[in-house]
Amino acid sequence: MSLNWVTLSPARQPTPLQDEITVSTLDGVELTLQIPDAPPRGTSSSGGSGGAKKLRETGRLYLTEQRLIFVAALPSKGAPSFESLSVPLTSLVSTRFEQPLLGANHLIFDLKATPGGGLVDGTRAEVRVKDKGLFHFASSLDKTRERAIYMKRQSAEEEEGLRSTPGPSGPSTPFAPGDVPAENPPGYDD
Repeated sequence: MSLNWVTLSPARQPTPLQDEITVSTLDGVELTLQIPDAPPRGTSSSGGSGGAKKLRETGRLYLTEQRLIFVAALPSKGAPSFESLSVPLTSLVSTRFEQPLLGANHLIFDLKATPGGGLVDGTRAEVRVKDKGLFHFASSLDKTRERAIYMKRQSAEEEEGLRSTPGPSGPSTPFAPGDVPAENPPGYDD
């Protein structure tokens, strides 16, 4: 996940990666990032031993087959606190769609930081929209994320399978004669 690393066109739309297709977009999104001062320890998912920096911007959210991308709208004055956020779907640690009794529906997700991406582990993002529902986008995000994780696992398994497939010189794992029993099983006739 990277802060301010999205390559934008002159129309402020993200430049797609190779073979990347946009699944959905959502306008009028308020994105709040809570960045802990220190990464989480142990099994905790939110971090820090102190405060957290909060960044909030309004803009457009893009869901592609590979990433979740936020592009901030240009403010009428001053500079935005951040211009963009790019999160590979496989770096979303968890997602939660919340429907409070009072207040607007919102989506919360915890992020796994990318080294040098400008954020730390334990960063949490919250997505809110004012005039639209968020349920359809949240379910699309969950399905697309599950597919991206599945494809990553498949790719890793195929890669692992290629490493253990016998090649022209024999199997890639050494044969250990000690693994074969010295005697035949009981009742085995030659």
